[in-house]
Formats: sequence, structure tokens, C-alpha cells
Amino acid sequence: MEFFHNVNMDWMGKAKYFVSLSLVLLAVGWISILHNGGLRYGIDFRGGTLVYVRFSGPAPVNQIRKGLQDAGLANSSIQTISDNVLNSGSQNDVVIGIEKTGQGDEALDAGKQAILDVLHKTFGTANAAGKQDFNSITVSGLAAYLTQKDPLILGTNAGERYNQLAQRLTDARDKEHGGIVTNFDELKNVDGVTSAVIGSLSNGFTLSNFTIRNVEIVGPKVGAQLRRQAILATLYALAGMLLYIAFRFEWVYGAAAVIAVFHDVLITLGLFSIFHFEISLTVIAALLTLVGYSMNDTIVIFDRVREDLRLMRREPFPEVVNKAINQTLSRTILTSGLTFLTVLVLFLMGGEVLRAFSFAMVVGVVVGTYSSFGIAAPIVVWWNKYRGQGTAVRAGSAADKRVAAAARR
Repeated sequence: MEFFHNVNMDWMGKAKYFVSLSLVLLAVGWISILHNGGLRYGIDFRGGTLVYVRFSGPAPVNQIRKGLQDAGLANSSIQTISDNVLNSGSQNDVVIGIEKTGQGDEALDAGKQAILDVLHKTFGTANAAGKQDFNSITVSGLAAYLTQKDPLILGTNAGERYNQLAQRLTDARDKEHGGIVTNFDELKNVDGVTSAVIGSLSNGFTLSNFTIRNVEIVGPKVGAQLRRQAILATLYALAGMLLYIAFRFEWVYGAAAVIAVFHDVLITLGLFSIFHFEISLTVIAALLTLVGYSMNDTIVIFDRVREDLRLMRREPFPEVVNKAINQTLSRTILTSGLTFLTVLVLFLMGGEVLRAFSFAMVVGVVVGTYSSFGIAAPIVVWWNKYRGQGTAVRAGSAADKRVAAAARR
């Protein structure tokens, strides 16, 4: 399928505009990075604690942020989560990231408790009248309370019965009510619950409008190691591609392709800074995907250049490159256009968790496609001009050159 036939656009004649656009994007992006003190790394790389909080209604992000600032946690990150980012009314879950050092259960408990303290203070449920929060109580804590109060009047041997009752109550809270009970009457249908139990819970507990769903931790040493490995993975991928293209074509083609990929990554990182996205492991996965995607598009153009050089040996080299780009234009529109539509839908509909990943993909597809003909191809043309070769020059392996020499004889 072809969208365009007999295209005759002078891409190399417009190369200075492509380069100017790239320089502007690079300058703006990296000015933003320097102004912000560097890139924003996620908990994956900088280390810390992630606390997943669910609210009974839309998460009051501004109140949470103010509470964190008042508690001296201004560097914390807040990210809303929903199944559909277009439906803001369903954004009841947030992920709060705090920079905490340490490892193990103590660090997990410390991070969880720090967030709980901030939330209880912010929403006025901090030890209300000496009561605990039922939506945050553990099974063991609830069992201990019920054993002490003994609302079923079971006597001294009630421990096991109340352990089972506490388990059923927390299961009902977490599985049937999403972790948040707004009225104790919602628990009256739980097996073993009587009016006396409901009354005891009402007297001993308060009901907050939030609950802690999960807690995760990444140590600072692990984060630094992940960051170093991500950089090395990207550099190794670029080095491998450079060697392959240098062997398959010529070294200048490999150098041009790698420069174009560096260009794509640097522009993407600059836009991440401008739009305040964090660099996480999923973003690194997206960048590595884009390295391969951009390289593939560049190789397609270079391969067509090599084929056309065999047929247009006396034509000016820029004309050969223009023809190669025009011949692959329909393929570029089909593949890049469909990929762009896919990642755009992922960006709009994929949810907050995938927002940074999909943003990197959207930007990368556009910039990677444009750099193949706007950056990589002009570099090869300028190099040939620098060498003083105004007509078409063979671009290929030694075997290709021997075949061409035999054909001329």
C-alpha cells in the first residue's frame, strides 16, 4: 500500500530547518533540566517508600500535599491512579512517595506510619476521642480489642473466636467495601457480628475516609544501582547498533544513526523535564524501545540509499538520499502513523501508572521518525560533501564494492 506516488520532495535542501528545530527542542529541554536541578527520578532510582492510599471519594490531592508540606515532607510525590484518566471522578487512589532510608520491615512500617500520621492530622481523624481508625486497624489489633472488650461475653477462652471474627471483619472491609467502611452498619451481615459487636466497634473506633492499600520500599543503594544499570543498558544497545551498521554499511552511517538516537533520547528527556514526568524503570524500558524503533527506521532509509547508489552512480549524492527517503515515505507513514495512534490511545486511556511510559513512547515515535530523515540522513550527506565527493558514492560492505567493480569491467 502506498499513500504517495512519485514524490519528489527535496529533504536535504530543508535539512537546515530540521537541525534548527532540533537545536531549539534540545535547548529548551535542557534549560528546563538545569533550571529544575536535574531530571526527576522516581522511587525506583532515588530510593524511598511508596504508600498506596485509597479514599472513599475523589482524592483531595491539594489537601494531601499541604499536609505533607506541614509535616516536613515537601519533597514527597503524589500521583493519582484511576482505570481511565479521562474519568477524573474515579481517581480515588493515590500513590505517595516519600524519601526514606533503611531496609526491611522497620522502614516499611516507618513509611506507612509517617503517611498515616499526616493523613490523620490532615483530615482530623488523629486519635479522635482516643479511638483508633477501623479502616487502618490490623487483624491482630482488632482481635486484641475485641478480646479485651468481649462484646459476645465469651469469657476467658474467647481469644480464638475473636481472632476469627476479626479476620472476617477485616475481610469484609477489604474485599466487600474496598478497604473503606463508612458506617459500622455495613458490617452487620458478617457472620458472628451482633448488635453488641457493632456497638463495641462504634465506641472504640472511628471511621476515616481513607485506607492504606499497600506499601513498597526501594533502598537508596538499590536505586543507585538501578540507575547505573539503566545507563549502561542504553549505552550497550547504542554501541552494538553502531558496530552492526558500521559493518553492514560504512562507519559514517553507523555514527549518523547513533547520533540520531542520542538526539531522540535527549529531546525526550528534555520534554520529561518540561512536563514534570519522573524517570522510572518503565520509562527506561520505553527509551530502549525507542532506540530500537528509531534505529530500524533509519536503517530502512540507509538500505534504500545503498540500493539506489547502484542505479544512480553518477547522480549527486543528496539526490540519491532524497529519492531514498521519498521511496520509503509511504512505509514510514504507515508504520509510524499506526504506532503513534496506538501509543496515543495508551497515553490517553492507559491510566496514570502508564502515563510516563506512554508519554515517552508518543514523543519517541514522533521524534524518532523525524530524526531518521532530518538528522541521520543529512549527517551522511554532509560527510560526503566534506570529503569532496559530490556524486553518488558506494555505501556498503567490501563484498558490495567488489561486485560493483566487476560490473564496471
